[in-house]
Amino acid sequence: MKQIADFLFETSMLKELIRSGYAFLGSGRETVAEHSFMTAMICFAISRIEKGLDTERLITMALMHDLPEARTGDLNYVNKKYVTSLEDRAAEDMADGLPFGSEIISVLHEFNKAETREAQLAKDADQLAFIIELKKSHDNGAKSPEKWLPFIVERLKTDIGRRLAKNIIDSSWDDWWFTNYSE
Repeated sequence: MKQIADFLFETSMLKELIRSGYAFLGSGRETVAEHSFMTAMICFAISRIEKGLDTERLITMALMHDLPEARTGDLNYVNKKYVTSLEDRAAEDMADGLPFGSEIISVLHEFNKAETREAQLAKDADQLAFIIELKKSHDNGAKSPEKWLPFIVERLKTDIGRRLAKNIIDSSWDDWWFTNYSE
């Protein structure tokens, strides 16, 4: 149980770790844990739209996809051109000795290979979480998301991911408020 407690303390570091890509945007701020939470919520929604998925696996991938960053830090696309992150080693060291360690490694491996439908959707959810943040920032007056949004949308691999992105971009970030609570 001690090792599980240590694992939970370690993963809680993701609540403190700021995603580094926002420095390039000039606006916004998000922790890795906040991003993972949003990715998991997107996966939950996708699992209710698309039938025949292993929902638990899909949501687990979303929750775990950035776990190694508790050890490696968050490297953005520019950082990754110059710095090699040993994410596989970090994940293996993190999972070593845990009763569910092999599941962590399996889920991360599946996510990174992106060969299963669940992994492809989890990868799209990862990008959709960023698209949501970019759209919110844009709607609040930031100019740089205009350049970033098309680039991030291009990363999407599934039809459902592209459809969700289109609806996110075509909506205002606060439409939900005026639709449901303005009266």
